Amino acid sequence: MQTFFVQIKCALGRTYEAASALAEAEIASEIYSTAGDFDILAKFYVEQDVDVGHFVGHRVQMIPGIVDTRTIITFKAF
Repeated sequence: MQTFFVQIKCALGRTYEAASALAEAEIASEIYSTAGDFDILAKFYVEQDVDVGHFVGHRVQMIPGIVDTRTIITFKAF
């Protein structure tokens, strides 16, 4: 499995709507609200053969209310 995180920026006033839609899609293992430049931090697990860029572009960025993302690729958990 590949593990990665996505920082998500939402349209003004749409953070809870976007977080709910992300949860309903059942594609993230954990979803957190955050302060700062991004509104949501989500953790994902995908199979090794899944293209992370394609996954984010077609499964995450298409959720209504999401306006920007930053993907953080991870290598090893300690």
